[in-house]
Amino acid sequence: MPSFRQASERRIPLDDIEETFYKSSGPGGQRKNKRETAVRIRHIPTGITVVATEHRSQAKNRQLAMERLKERLRARSRRRKRRIPTHIPLTAKSRILESKRHRGKLKIYRSKIHIEE
Repeated sequence: MPSFRQASERRIPLDDIEETFYKSSGPGGQRKNKRETAVRIRHIPTGITVVATEHRSQAKNRQLAMERLKERLRARSRRRKRRIPTHIPLTAKSRILESKRHRGKLKIYRSKIHIEE
């Protein structure tokens, strides 16, 4: 059985991913490349898409996008904990209802007094 470390470092087959490169958008002036350095990786079986545009180097962006994809796949394969429904005790329920009744009475006392002649 593989350990946790081996399971997290599992390789993604190249047939399962689709890489596209494009020019990163946004402000930057001289700090932006005119080349297609932004990387978008799509995992075909799951449809998960990740993007990396932080670096000026396409290789760094590709590496960052692969790390993000692996993390998303890891998070997707994690089992969620079962939700344990909470039970409110009767005394707590009665306390809540009593405070609501009290609040309602205070609101009634705040209303305008109508004097009939």
